[in-house]
Amino acid sequence: MTPNTLDLSLLLSDRPAVAAGVYTQNVVCGAPVKLNRELTPSSSIRAVVINSGVANACTGEQGDRDAEAMSSKVAAVCQLGDQQVLVMSTGVIGEMLPMQKINAGIEAAALQLGESEASLIAAARGMMTTDTRHKICSREIDLDGRPVRICGMAKGAAMIGPNMATMLAVVMTDAALRESDAQAGLVDAVDESFNCISVDGHTSTSDTVLLLANGAAGGPVLEGRDLAKFQATLVEVCEDLAQSIPADGEGASHLITVEVHGCKTRQEAVIIARTIADSPLVKTAVAGNDPNWGRIVSAAGYAGIAFDPTKVSLLVNGLLLYEHGAPVAFDAETISSSMRADHDVGIVLLLDEGIASARFWTTDLTAEYVRLNADYHT
Repeated sequence: MTPNTLDLSLLLSDRPAVAAGVYTQNVVCGAPVKLNRELTPSSSIRAVVINSGVANACTGEQGDRDAEAMSSKVAAVCQLGDQQVLVMSTGVIGEMLPMQKINAGIEAAALQLGESEASLIAAARGMMTTDTRHKICSREIDLDGRPVRICGMAKGAAMIGPNMATMLAVVMTDAALRESDAQAGLVDAVDESFNCISVDGHTSTSDTVLLLANGAAGGPVLEGRDLAKFQATLVEVCEDLAQSIPADGEGASHLITVEVHGCKTRQEAVIIARTIADSPLVKTAVAGNDPNWGRIVSAAGYAGIAFDPTKVSLLVNGLLLYEHGAPVAFDAETISSSMRADHDVGIVLLLDEGIASARFWTTDLTAEYVRLNADYHT
């Protein structure tokens, strides 16, 4: 909500779209989350309006009225029904939306609607807060000679904790989907992607992922192998967008990928991976390019999942540090140099309890993160 800043985005489908949504699990949630939950899944959504700068969370009944007013304003200027508009807001918690500016922004955005790459980038930039770059991912798949496109955009850099994450994402496709398939597919895709990222472990009030499918590609509603192919690509798009969030984490110098293999269930693997990823000691060790295997192994040990510690092995950046419950000889400087030279750091923990695995993305923890969040009004 600052002059000369892109802080409002409007997405409009030229026909009714099937829409699905997955939302924050924080019981303290924003007014737009409550509005969207009432409307999704749906088969008649036409528009999504997004503002950045003010989250419209913890704003009481006035916040609810403002979210509804945003929806109604879009409906009026785009000649839609109120039930055809979804709303997303991100930014500072506990402040009221400047509705005069919001309404003017919606009117201006409606006059600038376009189908170009520049329009897509402008929309992605309009949802940014502390992000340093916009986040877009597009894929095209061939279904029996018919091209189907999936394009997503996301925002997020901090207040990112699993279930979900402050992060927002909208994934758009011209495929034809049933409501039930869209909702189930989005839930599965989010579980594999946005629920496997963390910057600070703080689950936001505003987290929302929307999927809109308007069927403009033509052809029948997807099912069988075509639906499976679409779902695999949807997961790929969501994973790409999800990784881009911790990669742009506030003050981060490393993107950390934590892989855990050999668990009884995927859920157990996720819990161990998330515990490692959220450990301040692990994150600060990576910030210092320190291959401190003790912090990683001990974090796995307090995750609350039973495993045999004598069968645990650990690799960092592909180099073995710990094997079958004991340290191995390694050149610390070689590993430290590999961490220093690359933004990406890989941690792989191997157990021997089963065949399930999970992957989790996070950032290191730097003094710059502390400075940014000490200075940022929340």
